[in-house]
Amino acid sequence: MSEGTASGHRAVGADPASGHRAVEAVWRAESARIVAALTRHTGDFAWAEDLAQEALLEALAKWPGSGIPDNSGAWLLTVAKRRAIDGWRRRERMNEREPLLAHDVALAEREDPVEALGDPDRIEDDVLRLVFTACHPILPAQARLAVTLRTVAGLTTEQIARVLLMTVPTVQQRIVRAKRTLSDARIPFEVPDRSERPARLATVLQVIYLLFTEGYAAAGGQHPIRPDVAREAVRLARQLAALMPHEREVHALIALMEFQSSRFAARVDAEGLPLTIAEQDRRRWDRSAIARGRAALARATASDRGLAYYGLQASIAQCHAIAPTADDTDWPRIVALYDGLVALAPSPVIRLNRAVAVAMADGPDAALALVDELDDELSGFRPFHAVRAELSERRGDSDAAAAAFERAAALPGNEAETVVLRRRAAALRPAPRPAAVE
Repeated sequence: MSEGTASGHRAVGADPASGHRAVEAVWRAESARIVAALTRHTGDFAWAEDLAQEALLEALAKWPGSGIPDNSGAWLLTVAKRRAIDGWRRRERMNEREPLLAHDVALAEREDPVEALGDPDRIEDDVLRLVFTACHPILPAQARLAVTLRTVAGLTTEQIARVLLMTVPTVQQRIVRAKRTLSDARIPFEVPDRSERPARLATVLQVIYLLFTEGYAAAGGQHPIRPDVAREAVRLARQLAALMPHEREVHALIALMEFQSSRFAARVDAEGLPLTIAEQDRRRWDRSAIARGRAALARATASDRGLAYYGLQASIAQCHAIAPTADDTDWPRIVALYDGLVALAPSPVIRLNRAVAVAMADGPDAALALVDELDDELSGFRPFHAVRAELSERRGDSDAAAAAFERAAALPGNEAETVVLRRRAAALRPAPRPAAVE
């Protein structure tokens, strides 16, 4: 037991900021299951999300002083259920729900807190139901993504804005409107029947991959990777494959995530700072994950319909996964695959990634011209300036490279990544000359 904390609590540190970061880390890990469980109990997704947020606020007020409970998810869920009971009492809408929730709260207080969350398999199913509910076609596409990233990935509004290349006020408005729409329409909390699933599939796949991306390259916080989040994304994709076994893009997404997951052990150095794929020790890559990725991609490409969006991305990831060294990577094939992606989904981020591949295949000069074309669309996007810095450095333009690294570091993003960008900028700046002694 930590000194200064009660039994069953972990200390969060004397610094209030570190305490809040610890609470937020718990929230990111637990929020999806909590909101899903609350939605199942209340039948109201928007209210469930509000209840979970209220529980988070109570945790932020109490945990920095008392320590984080050993079973923090159960603590948050219990607080949120109490708020639900209070809400029903105020609205005089208890009916048969109050005894059910009151019973659950009592069990949470006197039984093992891990079991208080219910059957883990049911909670896991609830998370997939939550994704399908938030991805209902009644919502505009960007609103579906925003509200699901908030609820399932536990991202802040600022992080969602960076991921979706939107402004913070726009994200806030879309989340509020989406929750109101889902509540007003009384969208049921369920995995839709087979006939309705295809209409939601594209957004569900996008949400799962954005969730994985948050685990693979965290948008904020101190740590560059969050393997637990990535594993949850893979788990959801495999549940989706069980529901829709003949959808090739589901298997392609699994392949893509397996290939990228294979690099987790090699993605950071001894300091916990991110390493580029060229810097990684490939002996530490998970060969079993690569084998699973190849099997999933083979299943996705078994038909004669060609490669679709996730199939193309998985094929690019496979090129990296099977190359014995960075120098052996088949960059011309990767450029060709990106050509297919640009034709299929011509987003500025895909064009930026294609420019990186062009640089590796044909040199930095050709790629820099492609990057410059994206200045208006990606000027606030950290990877854009990092790519520009890399290309300028390869061309021998140290001043331009240092300025671009500094610009990238100044933009919001992951703290470990910021350290790397600043170090690279400093390494390109000439050391100051000592003052002359008269």
